[in-house]
Amino acid sequence: MKKLSVRRRHPLAAVVVLLLALAATGGLYAAFAPAGKAQADDSAQSLTIKEGKKLYEVGCASCHGTGGQGSSDGPSLVGVGAAAVDFQVGTGRMPAATSQGAQVPRKKVVYNQTQIDQLAAYIASLGAGPSVPTKEQYGPGGADIAKGGELFRTNCAQCHNFTGKGGALTKGKFAPSLEGVAPKHIYEAMQTGPQNMPSFPDTTMSEKNKKDIIAYLNAVNGEETENPGGLELGGLGPVSEGLFAWIFGLGALIVVAVWVAARTAKAKKS
Repeated sequence: MKKLSVRRRHPLAAVVVLLLALAATGGLYAAFAPAGKAQADDSAQSLTIKEGKKLYEVGCASCHGTGGQGSSDGPSLVGVGAAAVDFQVGTGRMPAATSQGAQVPRKKVVYNQTQIDQLAAYIASLGAGPSVPTKEQYGPGGADIAKGGELFRTNCAQCHNFTGKGGALTKGKFAPSLEGVAPKHIYEAMQTGPQNMPSFPDTTMSEKNKKDIIAYLNAVNGEETENPGGLELGGLGPVSEGLFAWIFGLGALIVVAVWVAARTAKAKKS
């Protein structure tokens, strides 16, 4: 007992006790703090989904069903992912107008970005699907514009025109112009394939290729883009511009030829 009492009064005893206390405190913090943070994140996400469900029930359920299962007035939203919601609602295509035509056009956005995020979170909770892309995915950093132009002409120009001006499709449908469309929405359109457009998931077209295409569109539709060939006639392509040349160019040559012939005949009579 006497030896034990001496050890307890050792000068380093207090230091040892302090170190043990700090170690215990650190261990408890490491064990419980991450769980608390995760719980807070889960609570915030649950609140976002809850608010999104409220918005959905008011503005979307009448066409897409109370649980997103779809109806005769709207397709199922189970598994479309947050990216599809961010594109459709973020470009004003949804909610659709009462009188629907061949396809839903782009129009004024009804919801703000916070509400769009809430709707997207709720739809994403119904089934796994493409997520909203980040700026790193669609930003210009590291993009190859030349490669993007090649990919765009191969996969997209048939409908959207080689500079993204848009074009007509069958039965009143059309490929919209890509001028002024946010890079994020272009990426989401390629990822989800809205309306008449085919989808290009990462298994078909890599994230890098999508970035290249977006960089190409930004280059050809930028404010400082020049047309070294002269008047572009709307950039509608070689068919329309060639037709213009044949009708007006050749027509002007015929008029000049007739005028010259008439003048020559009149001069001979004189």
